[in-house]
Amino acid sequence: MTDITLLDGSIGQELVKRSGDKPTPLWSTQVMIEHPNLVGEVHLDYFNAGATVATTNTYCVLHDRLAIADLQDQVNQLTETAVMSARRARATAGAGRVAGSLGPLIASYRPDICPPADEAAISYATPVAAMKDHVDLFLIETVSSLEQAEGALRAAMGQGVPVWLAVSVNDDDGTKLRSGEGVEGLRALVEAHQPDAVLVNCSRPEAIGAALEIIKAFGKPFGAYANGFTHISDGFLQAAPTVDALQERTDLGPEAYAKFVMGWVEQGATIVGGCCEVGPAHIAEVARQLQAAGHRIV
Repeated sequence: MTDITLLDGSIGQELVKRSGDKPTPLWSTQVMIEHPNLVGEVHLDYFNAGATVATTNTYCVLHDRLAIADLQDQVNQLTETAVMSARRARATAGAGRVAGSLGPLIASYRPDICPPADEAAISYATPVAAMKDHVDLFLIETVSSLEQAEGALRAAMGQGVPVWLAVSVNDDDGTKLRSGEGVEGLRALVEAHQPDAVLVNCSRPEAIGAALEIIKAFGKPFGAYANGFTHISDGFLQAAPTVDALQERTDLGPEAYAKFVMGWVEQGATIVGGCCEVGPAHIAEVARQLQAAGHRIV
């Protein structure tokens, strides 16, 4: 029997779907502004499905992303809304942890336009300061290059809160980050900064096993949470994209997704969950299969 931390699944995609609103470049942040109660409902559904971690809806609550809609002065207010939604859901569920999400600056999957590490660390300082006293850990998500990892780690480490680093890998070759750099290159950053766990996220589940084979040698707890997109389209890689530029897979239902997760657990992963297009039903099936295999969800 192994102790497994079960993360939640998609937050942003789930909010967009439930709102029924037309997607905007602000993604789930716009939904949170217009339908704040939905955030807590999503968190609670994941807790009820068996997840033990609620990831805050702060992936896009960053100064540069909010500037698109001239909302950059609302970073702290929106961060508080997101964090408190997760904390209230945790209180209702009676147990669990809250992970403060730190998403990529400027855009997802675009390491080519990410700011240098020094600038990134400064940009992340505001959300880090706003969350550090109210979350149980920081979850740096969808890191697509070594430079992105360096900047985010500089900001998040040393705040008295555990830090988990989650990287996104090439959908066709899991040994490479989306930048083209080898996953092995993360080893030096992990040794230098000492995050508490290293994960793979927002990548096709088929690519994750290869990445985990490399990461497991770093000597840190590791795991994964994949997305359910067919691929990252060219349209989504343009300026200010909306999520309707991405297509959901039709062959990745709860049982199929859980099969991938169980494979990662067999590789030694102890932190698993889901990313975009992976919903409460998927997490419930993962929980069921983990328990059926004799693992304990913690």
